[in-house]
Amino acid sequence: MAELDPQARQVLDLLEQRRVPPTYGVSVETAREQQDELLSMPDPQSVGDVQNFTIPGPERPIPVRVYAPENGPNEPLGVFVTFHGGGWVVGDLDTHDPFCRAVTNAAGCLVISVDYRRAPEHPFPAAVEDCYAAVEWAAEYAPDLGGDPRKIAVGGDSAGGNLAAAVTLLARDRDGPDLCHQSLIYPAVNSAVGTDFDSYEENAEGYLLERESMEWFEERYIQDDLDARNEYAAPLLARDLGGLPPATVITAGFDPLRDEGIAYVDRLEESGVAVEHEHFPGMIHGFVSMLGVVDRSHDGVETVADGLRDAFDG
Repeated sequence: MAELDPQARQVLDLLEQRRVPPTYGVSVETAREQQDELLSMPDPQSVGDVQNFTIPGPERPIPVRVYAPENGPNEPLGVFVTFHGGGWVVGDLDTHDPFCRAVTNAAGCLVISVDYRRAPEHPFPAAVEDCYAAVEWAAEYAPDLGGDPRKIAVGGDSAGGNLAAAVTLLARDRDGPDLCHQSLIYPAVNSAVGTDFDSYEENAEGYLLERESMEWFEERYIQDDLDARNEYAAPLLARDLGGLPPATVITAGFDPLRDEGIAYVDRLEESGVAVEHEHFPGMIHGFVSMLGVVDRSHDGVETVADGLRDAFDG
């Protein structure tokens, strides 16, 4: 078995020294505050332009943040619509601002970060519907932002990866926008009624995202037993993954979600979907967001950017 990356170990040691309680042991409000602090970054990369505004949503306006690279080409740019992680409960536009800036620069594209409705105030399918609405909006209004409506990609990390995978299914099933790529970073694609993967036992505790925390998140997001079997809540349960856009999938060795991400790669490939799978054996869940702290986070960003550049140039 691979060894834990020394910088990832330093992150875990620091959290232990600070006596940060596990997510499942605190209130939703405290969990959100902890996430904000964990992912705060004093000097994120500069980009060409950042805009904050709201777009129409299914039930309320959806806040979005749009990033443009410096010295972009004269032709319309590819558009990456991304959904933040945080177990559908925590995380927001600010926690994932450094990641969005890094991808904007690395891929040379527009990035639209979506502040979807969060659980438990808004359980499934609120987040999925908000994210899908944002993709529809992006496909329609990309030219107004300097983007190419024929080059729309989606992505996200953890719960955001779940939402990105769900959106690709919705776009296919509803005859929606023609997506050119999906970037899934250690995606949460399983549910409590799905396969019991070994990585949940091997990485149950001590590696940032813990099994009990994942259960805590799912209980707040999936509040109806029937929804646990819904493929838009757990894309790994979908009977048919054919006709989906090419994918870049990142997994981490010391992550409870490792095996379900790998299983999703296998399912996509079996369905004829082109997949680029990059596994980081020494990494923990959330490492791609640890820019400036964990060196391999930059490799994760480059993996995402490589997939986007290939999709937009194709």
